Amino acid sequence: MKALKVIFSSVFNVLVLIVCIALGYVIYKYIMGNKLNFIDGNPNGHPIQGNYLGIIYRGGFIVPILMATILVLLTFVIERFISLSRASGKGRISNFLRTIQNLLNENKIEDAAAACDRQKGSLANVVKAGLFRYRDLQGDHTLANDQKVLSLQKDLEEATALELPMLSKNLVFLSTIASISVLLGLIGTVLGMIRAFGALATQGAPDALALATGISEALVTTAFGISGSTIAIIAYNFFSSKIDSMTFKIDEANFSLVQTFASTLKK
Repeated sequence: MKALKVIFSSVFNVLVLIVCIALGYVIYKYIMGNKLNFIDGNPNGHPIQGNYLGIIYRGGFIVPILMATILVLLTFVIERFISLSRASGKGRISNFLRTIQNLLNENKIEDAAAACDRQKGSLANVVKAGLFRYRDLQGDHTLANDQKVLSLQKDLEEATALELPMLSKNLVFLSTIASISVLLGLIGTVLGMIRAFGALATQGAPDALALATGISEALVTTAFGISGSTIAIIAYNFFSSKIDSMTFKIDEANFSLVQTFASTLKK
Protein backbone atom coordinates (compact mmCIF):
# COMPACT_ATOMS: atom_id res chain seq x y z
CA MET A 1 0.00 0.00 0.00
CA LYS A 2 2.83 2.39 0.89
CA ALA A 3 4.62 1.50 -2.38
CA LEU A 4 1.49 2.29 -4.38
CA LYS A 5 1.19 5.66 -2.64
CA VAL A 6 4.81 6.49 -3.50
CA ILE A 7 4.31 5.52 -7.16
CA PHE A 8 1.08 7.51 -7.38
CA SER A 9 2.77 10.52 -5.80
CA SER A 10 5.66 10.38 -8.30
CA VAL A 11 3.31 10.04 -11.28
CA PHE A 12 1.18 12.91 -9.95
CA ASN A 13 4.20 15.19 -9.62
CA VAL A 14 5.38 14.43 -13.16
CA LEU A 15 1.88 15.03 -14.56
CA VAL A 16 1.64 18.34 -12.69
CA LEU A 17 4.92 19.53 -14.22
CA ILE A 18 3.91 18.48 -17.75
CA VAL A 19 0.42 19.99 -17.55
CA CYS A 20 1.67 23.26 -16.03
CA ILE A 21 4.36 23.67 -18.71
CA ALA A 22 1.83 23.04 -21.46
CA LEU A 23 -0.75 25.33 -19.86
CA GLY A 24 1.85 28.07 -19.35
CA TYR A 25 2.76 27.94 -23.05
CA VAL A 26 -0.90 27.99 -24.14
CA ILE A 27 -1.65 31.03 -21.95
CA TYR A 28 1.44 32.82 -23.25
CA LYS A 29 0.93 31.99 -26.92
CA TYR A 30 -2.83 32.22 -27.39
CA ILE A 31 -4.06 34.56 -24.65
CA MET A 32 -1.20 36.98 -24.07
CA GLY A 33 -0.05 36.68 -27.69
CA ASN A 34 -3.52 37.30 -29.13
CA LYS A 35 -3.30 39.79 -31.99
CA LEU A 36 -6.04 41.88 -30.37
CA ASN A 37 -3.48 42.92 -27.74
CA PHE A 38 -1.14 44.56 -30.26
CA ILE A 39 -1.03 47.53 -32.58
CA ASP A 40 -2.04 46.51 -36.13
CA GLY A 41 -2.65 42.99 -34.80
CA ASN A 42 1.07 42.20 -34.93
CA PRO A 43 2.35 40.21 -31.91
CA ASN A 44 5.91 41.09 -32.96
CA GLY A 45 5.12 44.78 -32.74
CA HIS A 46 4.24 47.01 -29.82
CA PRO A 47 1.31 46.21 -27.50
CA ILE A 48 -1.70 48.51 -27.36
CA GLN A 49 -1.28 51.26 -24.77
CA GLY A 50 -2.34 49.97 -21.35
CA ASN A 51 -2.83 46.38 -22.55
CA TYR A 52 -1.00 44.40 -19.89
CA LEU A 53 -1.43 41.05 -21.62
CA GLY A 54 0.48 42.37 -24.61
CA ILE A 55 3.12 43.95 -22.38
CA ILE A 56 3.65 40.67 -20.54
CA TYR A 57 3.86 38.79 -23.84
CA ARG A 58 6.70 41.02 -24.93
CA GLY A 59 8.70 39.76 -21.95
CA GLY A 60 9.95 36.96 -24.17
CA PHE A 61 10.34 33.20 -23.89
CA ILE A 62 11.05 33.40 -20.14
CA VAL A 63 7.40 34.39 -19.56
CA PRO A 64 5.88 30.94 -20.31
CA ILE A 65 8.55 29.35 -18.08
CA LEU A 66 7.60 31.71 -15.26
CA MET A 67 3.91 31.07 -15.94
CA ALA A 68 4.53 27.31 -15.63
CA THR A 69 6.51 27.90 -12.42
CA ILE A 70 3.68 29.88 -10.85
CA LEU A 71 1.10 27.28 -11.93
CA VAL A 72 3.22 24.52 -10.34
CA LEU A 73 3.46 26.66 -7.20
CA LEU A 74 -0.30 27.18 -6.97
CA THR A 75 -0.95 23.48 -7.62
CA PHE A 76 1.29 22.31 -4.79
CA VAL A 77 0.01 25.01 -2.43
CA ILE A 78 -3.49 23.61 -2.94
CA GLU A 79 -2.21 20.02 -2.66
CA ARG A 80 -0.36 20.71 0.60
CA PHE A 81 -3.32 22.57 2.07
CA ILE A 82 -5.66 19.64 1.36
CA SER A 83 -3.13 17.01 2.53
CA LEU A 84 -2.30 18.79 5.79
CA SER A 85 -5.98 19.42 6.47
CA ARG A 86 -6.56 15.69 6.17
CA ALA A 87 -3.49 14.94 8.28
CA SER A 88 -4.89 17.16 11.03
CA GLY A 89 -7.90 14.83 11.23
CA LYS A 90 -11.38 15.63 12.47
CA GLY A 91 -12.04 17.92 15.40
CA ARG A 92 -9.60 19.72 17.67
CA ILE A 93 -6.36 17.87 18.39
CA SER A 94 -6.32 19.07 22.02
CA ASN A 95 -9.75 17.52 22.62
CA PHE A 96 -8.63 14.29 20.95
CA LEU A 97 -5.54 14.05 23.18
CA ARG A 98 -7.65 14.71 26.27
CA THR A 99 -10.07 11.94 25.26
CA ILE A 100 -7.25 9.46 24.68
CA GLN A 101 -5.69 10.32 28.04
CA ASN A 102 -8.98 9.84 29.90
CA LEU A 103 -9.63 6.48 28.19
CA LEU A 104 -6.13 5.26 28.99
CA ASN A 105 -6.54 6.25 32.63
CA GLU A 106 -9.60 4.00 32.66
CA ASN A 107 -7.65 1.30 30.74
CA LYS A 108 -10.17 1.43 27.86
CA ILE A 109 -7.67 0.71 25.10
CA GLU A 110 -10.24 -0.50 22.56
CA ASP A 111 -12.30 2.65 23.04
CA ALA A 112 -9.14 4.73 22.58
CA ALA A 113 -8.39 2.88 19.32
CA ALA A 114 -11.96 3.58 18.17
CA ALA A 115 -11.43 7.28 18.94
CA CYS A 116 -8.32 7.17 16.72
CA ASP A 117 -10.38 5.69 13.89
CA ARG A 118 -12.84 8.55 14.20
CA GLN A 119 -10.12 11.21 14.29
CA LYS A 120 -8.41 9.94 11.09
CA GLY A 121 -5.27 12.06 11.21
CA SER A 122 -1.51 11.53 11.34
CA LEU A 123 -1.57 11.94 15.10
CA ALA A 124 -4.33 9.33 15.37
CA ASN A 125 -2.29 6.91 13.23
CA VAL A 126 0.72 7.21 15.53
CA VAL A 127 -1.37 6.92 18.70
CA LYS A 128 -3.24 3.89 17.35
CA ALA A 129 0.02 2.12 16.52
CA GLY A 130 1.18 2.86 20.05
CA LEU A 131 -2.07 1.58 21.55
CA PHE A 132 -1.73 -1.82 19.89
CA ARG A 133 1.78 -2.15 21.30
CA TYR A 134 0.52 -0.79 24.63
CA ARG A 135 -2.04 -3.60 24.80
CA ASP A 136 0.44 -6.31 23.78
CA LEU A 137 3.01 -5.19 26.34
CA GLN A 138 0.44 -5.23 29.13
CA GLY A 139 0.04 -8.95 28.67
CA ASP A 140 3.74 -9.65 28.13
CA HIS A 141 5.32 -11.17 31.25
CA THR A 142 8.70 -11.97 29.68
CA LEU A 143 10.04 -8.39 29.69
CA ALA A 144 11.01 -6.19 32.59
CA ASN A 145 9.05 -2.99 33.11
CA ASP A 146 11.81 -0.70 31.86
CA GLN A 147 12.18 -2.87 28.73
CA LYS A 148 8.46 -2.60 28.10
CA VAL A 149 8.65 1.19 28.31
CA LEU A 150 11.62 1.29 25.92
CA SER A 151 9.81 -1.03 23.51
CA LEU A 152 6.74 1.22 23.49
CA GLN A 153 8.93 4.29 22.92
CA LYS A 154 10.65 2.59 19.99
CA ASP A 155 7.34 1.63 18.35
CA LEU A 156 6.01 5.16 18.73
CA GLU A 157 9.18 6.60 17.22
CA GLU A 158 8.89 4.24 14.24
CA ALA A 159 5.24 5.14 13.71
CA THR A 160 6.14 8.84 13.87
CA ALA A 161 8.97 8.35 11.37
CA LEU A 162 6.48 6.86 8.90
CA GLU A 163 4.11 9.83 9.18
CA LEU A 164 6.59 12.74 9.02
CA PRO A 165 7.63 12.25 5.34
CA MET A 166 3.98 12.45 4.29
CA LEU A 167 3.59 15.75 6.13
CA SER A 168 6.61 17.41 4.50
CA LYS A 169 6.11 15.88 1.05
CA ASN A 170 6.33 18.34 -1.90
CA LEU A 171 7.60 21.20 0.26
CA VAL A 172 10.79 20.91 -1.79
CA PHE A 173 8.87 22.31 -4.77
CA LEU A 174 7.91 25.40 -2.78
CA SER A 175 11.44 26.00 -1.50
CA THR A 176 12.90 25.49 -4.99
CA ILE A 177 10.44 27.88 -6.62
CA ALA A 178 11.13 30.46 -3.92
CA SER A 179 14.81 30.33 -4.90
CA ILE A 180 14.67 30.14 -8.70
CA SER A 181 11.64 32.30 -9.47
CA VAL A 182 13.49 35.58 -8.92
CA LEU A 183 16.51 34.30 -10.83
CA LEU A 184 14.36 33.36 -13.82
CA GLY A 185 12.78 36.81 -13.71
CA LEU A 186 16.18 38.48 -13.65
CA ILE A 187 17.37 36.38 -16.59
CA GLY A 188 14.33 37.52 -18.57
CA THR A 189 14.97 41.14 -17.62
CA VAL A 190 18.65 41.00 -18.61
CA LEU A 191 17.79 39.43 -21.96
CA GLY A 192 15.08 42.05 -22.49
CA MET A 193 17.49 44.87 -21.70
CA ILE A 194 20.01 43.42 -24.13
CA ARG A 195 17.34 43.38 -26.84
CA ALA A 196 16.21 46.92 -26.01
CA PHE A 197 19.67 48.47 -26.10
CA GLY A 198 20.64 46.37 -29.11
CA ALA A 199 17.64 47.64 -31.08
CA LEU A 200 18.39 51.20 -29.96
CA ALA A 201 22.01 50.90 -31.13
CA THR A 202 21.01 49.80 -34.64
CA GLN A 203 18.73 52.81 -35.08
CA GLY A 204 21.60 55.26 -34.76
CA ALA A 205 19.82 58.09 -32.94
CA PRO A 206 18.64 57.59 -29.33
CA ASP A 207 14.88 57.13 -28.94
CA ALA A 208 13.77 57.71 -25.35
CA LEU A 209 10.26 56.34 -25.99
CA ALA A 210 11.54 53.12 -27.55
CA LEU A 211 14.07 52.68 -24.77
CA ALA A 212 11.44 53.22 -22.06
CA THR A 213 9.09 50.76 -23.77
CA GLY A 214 11.81 48.14 -24.07
CA ILE A 215 12.82 48.49 -20.42
CA SER A 216 9.22 48.26 -19.19
CA GLU A 217 8.71 45.08 -21.21
CA ALA A 218 11.95 43.64 -19.85
CA LEU A 219 10.97 44.36 -16.23
CA VAL A 220 7.79 42.30 -16.61
CA THR A 221 9.69 39.08 -15.99
CA THR A 222 11.24 40.47 -12.81
CA ALA A 223 7.76 41.35 -11.53
CA PHE A 224 6.60 37.82 -12.32
CA GLY A 225 9.63 36.28 -10.64
CA ILE A 226 9.33 38.35 -7.46
CA SER A 227 5.58 37.61 -7.22
CA GLY A 228 6.16 33.86 -7.55
CA SER A 229 9.00 33.90 -5.03
CA THR A 230 6.95 35.90 -2.51
CA ILE A 231 4.00 33.48 -2.72
CA ALA A 232 6.35 30.48 -2.44
CA ILE A 233 8.13 31.84 0.65
CA ILE A 234 4.86 32.67 2.41
CA ALA A 235 3.39 29.26 1.58
CA TYR A 236 6.55 27.39 2.61
CA ASN A 237 6.74 29.15 5.98
CA PHE A 238 3.03 28.66 6.61
CA PHE A 239 3.12 24.93 5.90
CA SER A 240 6.41 24.48 7.79
CA SER A 241 4.94 26.07 10.90
CA LYS A 242 1.84 23.89 10.58
CA ILE A 243 3.97 20.76 10.26
CA ASP A 244 6.07 21.80 13.27
CA SER A 245 2.89 22.25 15.29
CA MET A 246 1.62 18.80 14.30
CA THR A 247 5.01 17.24 15.07
CA PHE A 248 4.96 18.83 18.52
CA LYS A 249 1.47 17.42 19.14
CA ILE A 250 2.64 13.96 18.06
CA ASP A 251 5.63 14.15 20.41
CA GLU A 252 3.35 15.34 23.21
CA ALA A 253 0.97 12.43 22.62
CA ASN A 254 3.85 9.93 22.53
CA PHE A 255 5.26 11.25 25.81
CA SER A 256 1.83 11.13 27.44
CA LEU A 257 1.23 7.58 26.23
CA VAL A 258 4.60 6.36 27.52
CA GLN A 259 4.14 8.09 30.88
CA THR A 260 0.67 6.63 31.33
CA PHE A 261 1.97 3.16 30.45
CA ALA A 262 4.88 3.52 32.87
CA SER A 263 2.54 4.58 35.67
CA THR A 264 0.25 1.56 35.10
CA LEU A 265 3.22 -0.80 35.37
CA LYS A 266 4.02 0.58 38.83
CA LYS A 267 0.54 -0.18 40.16
